[in-house]
Amino acid sequence: MCTVSFISQGESYWITSNRDEHISRPSAHKPNEERIGKVKVLFPKDPKAGGTWFALKEDGAVAVLLNGAFVNHASNGKYAKSRGLVLLDIIASEEPFVFLQEMDLYRIEPFTLVLFHKKLLEFRWDGHQKYFKPLDPQENHIWSSATLYHDDVIAHRKQLFEKFMANTNAVSFEKILDFHSNNQSDFENGFIIDRETGLKTFSVTQVVLNSDGTTMRHLDLRNDRSFQVPFTSNQLTL
Repeated sequence: MCTVSFISQGESYWITSNRDEHISRPSAHKPNEERIGKVKVLFPKDPKAGGTWFALKEDGAVAVLLNGAFVNHASNGKYAKSRGLVLLDIIASEEPFVFLQEMDLYRIEPFTLVLFHKKLLEFRWDGHQKYFKPLDPQENHIWSSATLYHDDVIAHRKQLFEKFMANTNAVSFEKILDFHSNNQSDFENGFIIDRETGLKTFSVTQVVLNSDGTTMRHLDLRNDRSFQVPFTSNQLTL
């Protein structure tokens, strides 16, 4: 939930996320479909709070969470609901973009949300105010969590991403997963971290959306396992 990339090519989209957590936190369950209200949602579940950082709805809507908004805030530890459960509320709603505008985020910890369904939105909640930033879904984007990386590191990671895209002729899920797993031995600020503080990259999760359907891939780096889960929904719309 701390590095996210969005890559588009024609009518195909790749959304990929690295989840960085403290080693005291349990590993997530592998991605599974669950019915939330009237819709099916595919996501890896956090066993601690029951939420997630990455979810795909049966109509093709995708929501991905990053910790923090613009700066590394001080957590007060007294929040009304986990951000992972907030994400599920949003993605399971009938109109996620509208729901996000209307929902009450009082006493929710700051976060950044990447929301895609035909339109692409970068949303930030700083604990006091909502910020909506529509983005071009035909362009490529990358985000790094403000809680883990300083501005100069975030800028450097963006440069690495732009270099990767410039040198990649044919985009594929394998190449993108390899990029998200390549830290060039920098375990402090690379895409795979392993810090002395106990912060570690637990997993890499990816959804590929195209006219052939959609698949979620989940690399559980902590337990050296990988999963490929096709979504069985017949409601996918791009």
